[in-house]
Amino acid sequence: MPERTETSPAHHGHQRSPGREQLETATTVFALLADPTRLHLLWLLAGGEADVTELASESEAARPAVSQHLAKLRLAGLVQARKDGRRMVYSLRDGHLRRLVTEALSHADHQVTGAPWHA
Repeated sequence: MPERTETSPAHHGHQRSPGREQLETATTVFALLADPTRLHLLWLLAGGEADVTELASESEAARPAVSQHLAKLRLAGLVQARKDGRRMVYSLRDGHLRRLVTEALSHADHQVTGAPWHA
């Protein structure tokens, strides 16, 4: 097993090596993130909770499509919903997902813009 350094991925807790179940679950998360609309919705929710109308407007996606994507994300346990009067308000389930989405898009930004990489 490689020695862990301060820059290794496990330095923020969760020190044990991933088992098959963790690897399969993570693969499912990455598969859900592989859709640009779903990734955009998660990025929007990383900024705070929102309802379907707000998310459709911000993502420039059709409301029915946004609803379907949110249903998939909710079923997978990546987002949660609460009722606020007549509307459903969505939010991310945890900070791990927020950081994953933010880091993925920051990485993409470096690739697209050619900005220098950093640690």
